[in-house]
Amino acid sequence: MPRFLECRYLHGEFQGPACGSDGPYTPDVFFWCCILFFATFALSSFLKKFKTSRYFPTGVRSTVSDFAVFLTIVIMVLLDFMVGIPSPKLHVPHTFKPTRDDRGWFISPIGPNPWWTVLAALVPALLCTILIFMDQQITAVIVNRKEHKLKKGCGYHLDLFMVAVMLGVCSVMGLPWFVAATVLSITHVNSLKVESDCSAPGEQPKFLGIREQRVTGLLIFVLMGCSVFFTSVLKFIPMPVLYGVFLYMGVSSLSGIQFFDRLKLFWMPAKHQPDFIYLRHVPLRKVHFFTVIQLICLVLLWTIKVSRAAIIFPMMVLALVFVRKAMDFCFSKRELSFLDDLMPERKKKLDDARNEAGEEEEESQKATEAAAAAAASSVQLNVGKTSDLDIPKQSSDRTDPSEIIILDEMSQTTAWKAESL
Repeated sequence: MPRFLECRYLHGEFQGPACGSDGPYTPDVFFWCCILFFATFALSSFLKKFKTSRYFPTGVRSTVSDFAVFLTIVIMVLLDFMVGIPSPKLHVPHTFKPTRDDRGWFISPIGPNPWWTVLAALVPALLCTILIFMDQQITAVIVNRKEHKLKKGCGYHLDLFMVAVMLGVCSVMGLPWFVAATVLSITHVNSLKVESDCSAPGEQPKFLGIREQRVTGLLIFVLMGCSVFFTSVLKFIPMPVLYGVFLYMGVSSLSGIQFFDRLKLFWMPAKHQPDFIYLRHVPLRKVHFFTVIQLICLVLLWTIKVSRAAIIFPMMVLALVFVRKAMDFCFSKRELSFLDDLMPERKKKLDDARNEAGEEEEESQKATEAAAAAAASSVQLNVGKTSDLDIPKQSSDRTDPSEIIILDEMSQTTAWKAESL
């Protein structure tokens, strides 16, 4: 038996500069954790884009892309097991019971606290209500965006009602609150996208809509509930692998967010900038100014969240409404309609193209009417200058080919020339 295992068996303590609370120092653990972290992120991104690869049939590529995260976790767990470096693993309980031995499954709302704490809790409860309401509604608005082409109606009130009911149940049982997970919700919607089958080589697939069903949502939470019975398997998952999956989910949800696209414009020359609709109608300096305001608000919110003043975080989120109203003094309504509007980018471009086509059609119609009016005035002028007594000139330069002079036509015939000879 190794000495450190014997020390643990005898309930000894590790001492010395090379020892920690868990045993002697093991080299390469931190480096191996970094490798697992970045490899998980890179492999997840690669397998997700495998659908557009040139290899393997379409069904195989679609299956690999749909189960990219799951396959990545399995591959990285097997790799970690074969290497054998003791990386930190997911800590899961061995038995199905409350985490603390001094409490049961249900908790008294008041407990040993005095009665006046119920009244004092109203203030933080109000702050939490504001935060949960805005988190739920913002997530619901993002999921129900028009560019997702959802056919079924949205249920904002029903979703909020279910969140309120589950909050009460979780509070009584001492469980984490059931709230909207923005990143997970966006990832779930992205996984249900339906795209067209590409027939031509190199043709990009066209987005058709979302598979609107309740099976995946139901199975997700059923499997989450069943995970308490899989603790013997989950304990082998390294924590760096989970952090890499979280990084992938966060980065993948950034695509299509206007704030992230505008951040990249700071380091992008004008000739390489994408054809965003707001760049057509808003000056670039105002686009940067709007982005800087958003970035300052984001930094302030994050600073408050990680500090001791985190209790006022919901109020600061609510204060963003007043910041948005103050922007009316710095930007025109037309500029804000392009920089801060719920209408998706593709819809704005279509509307802009329709407006340009309508303006061109209107200009062409005006030009046609002007030409017709000019032609009508010239005809009236010619009619006014001519009379019934005018004798037409014997000339071959006729402007109207429909005018025929019999004498000229007869003099040019072969029979008339032969008679004159």
